[in-house]
This record gives sequence, structure tokens and C-alpha cells, in this order.
Amino acid sequence: MVEKFVGTWKMVSSENFDDYMKAIGVGFAVRQVGNRTKPSLVVTVDDQGTVSMKTQSTFKTSEIKFKLNEPFEETTADDRKTRTVFSLENGKLVQKQCWDGKETSIEREVTDGKLIARCIMGDVVAVRTYVKEA
Repeated sequence: MVEKFVGTWKMVSSENFDDYMKAIGVGFAVRQVGNRTKPSLVVTVDDQGTVSMKTQSTFKTSEIKFKLNEPFEETTADDRKTRTVFSLENGKLVQKQCWDGKETSIEREVTDGKLIARCIMGDVVAVRTYVKEA
């Protein structure tokens, strides 16, 4: 049920994100910007089941469109070219990105009215928390 993710979400906290960015290979300068940015996440679904996930900040806006369980080519905000697939697993929206023999996942779930995104690379986990805007 992707519907529970639909809406505009504003980031309120970010834990361990610098270590996560290091783990996926993001350079120092981009990490500095990434650590200061508090993006909004806008999720919509059209009547064909295509999900749009737009990340907006004063630094950069990026958008991806996808259907569940259909792999696609993604250029990430930090400019990695990945093979990405989204799936629903136990109520979580799971994004898996593969590139250069590496894999990371971002697990998003809605709990107590908050969207919690867990960014996982090996044993490094960052947690980013969003609240829904009115």
C-alpha cells in the first residue's frame, strides 16, 4: 500500500548520514552540503500505479518515477548511476540501488505519523525522520 507514503514530508532529523554518505563513496564537498540540507520529500502516485518521489531542497531538486518491482536506471542526487528497484516488504517501501558491484538500500516506513527512512550500506545505518506537512 504505497498510498500511506503519499504526501509532502519535511525532514526533522538526520542521524549518521555523513557516515552513510562516506560508505557509499560520496566525496567530502558533496557530503558537507548533504549534511546541511533538510529536504522535503513529495510522494505521489498516478492512476497507472507510477510512483513519483521528488526530493526538494534549496540546494537541489531531484525526482524519480517508478513502478513497484520494476528495475530502472537511476542517477542519484550524488551522481551515481544505479540499477534501482522499489518493492513493498512488510509495509516498508524498500529501495535497492546497485552500482559498480555495490548495493545499498533505503527502507522507508510510516510510523506514528512520521516517515522514517533507514539508509543502509553494509553495517552503516543512517536514520532520517520526516513529518507530514499539512
